[in-house]
Amino acid sequence: MPTLIIDSPVGALLLCSDSHAITQLSWLDDKASRPTDDQDPVCQLAATELQAYFSGSLRNFTVPVSLGGSKLQRGVWSAMVKIPFGAVLTYGDVAHRLGAGAQAVGTACGQNPVPIIVPCHRIVGVGGKLTGFSGGNGVETKAFLLDLESGQGRLI
Repeated sequence: MPTLIIDSPVGALLLCSDSHAITQLSWLDDKASRPTDDQDPVCQLAATELQAYFSGSLRNFTVPVSLGGSKLQRGVWSAMVKIPFGAVLTYGDVAHRLGAGAQAVGTACGQNPVPIIVPCHRIVGVGGKLTGFSGGNGVETKAFLLDLESGQGRLI
């Protein structure tokens, strides 16, 4: 499985692909501990798009992703990619659209294998409360990503 590690404002990110699509994006504590293959074009495209996203020049990712998951997870993840850049929905909003419970939506968000690209950070609690985020520094990272998209990006 090709992998690539990139530095970002939210920490070192590990990208994994199946040579056709990104299958995982995760945060690393120690980037030196993982071998990488910087020749994979899918990982390279994801890295380029992530750099553009963090610089403020990309609003929509085009890199293909392969997510797997249950029918509910796929429904939640599909709903995430439809949330416009800079906008948010609540867990309840997504749950209502899918005919599911808000807690199940939250669980699916936490199991998103490709955060940022599949923007689980755009799903928030009632009243816009920032709850739950499994990547980076948790809710602090979620706040950074939302601030970045609203034009108020700040380093954490």
